[in-house]
Amino acid sequence: MLKKGRPRKFDRNDALEKAMYVFWSKGFENTSMPNLIEAMKINSPSIYAAFGSKEKLFLEAAELYSNTEGGRIWASMQTHPSARKAIERMLEVSVEEFSRADRPNGCMIVLGSLHHEGGNDDIRKALQTRRMECLTIVYARLIHDVNEGLLPAGPDWQSIAAYYVTLQQGLSIQARDGATREALMAVVKCALLSWDSLIAGEY
Repeated sequence: MLKKGRPRKFDRNDALEKAMYVFWSKGFENTSMPNLIEAMKINSPSIYAAFGSKEKLFLEAAELYSNTEGGRIWASMQTHPSARKAIERMLEVSVEEFSRADRPNGCMIVLGSLHHEGGNDDIRKALQTRRMECLTIVYARLIHDVNEGLLPAGPDWQSIAAYYVTLQQGLSIQARDGATREALMAVVKCALLSWDSLIAGEY
């Protein structure tokens, strides 16, 4: 009869959440195994047994981030009555989440891996895919309002979606660099002032 393996002596979900905060704070490349061991309170054999590799652990952590921290940001795209209000709230919640005192500043999906030679290519591509999903969400909401007659069909909605997603990602970088919540909200206000010009095709 096969012997049963030893039960894990840790909560896998709790360990994953702790790893997420390390990756979020330090990025994939700058996170070492000792960093993870210290945060997760388990040894490296247990980490490898539970998650397979540092890369797989990071990808699970990114998934957790997208479903929790990031999920709060993007939920507004479906819950507000107009695309403009949805984008406004998405940007405001982004600022709130990126500048929380009890969390690493900025966005894990934007800041989680190096974007130049020397970074992990698989991780970089995985994060790039997630960022493109954000663009798809904003574009889909804009087109929904076009189809409902709430927005005109003429503007280049793909570029407008890219503009607001680029802005949102820039807020993440500014937050990591130490910008205050008030300063970030001022940037959001400036961006929203451009809405009327954008939908009028004045760009």
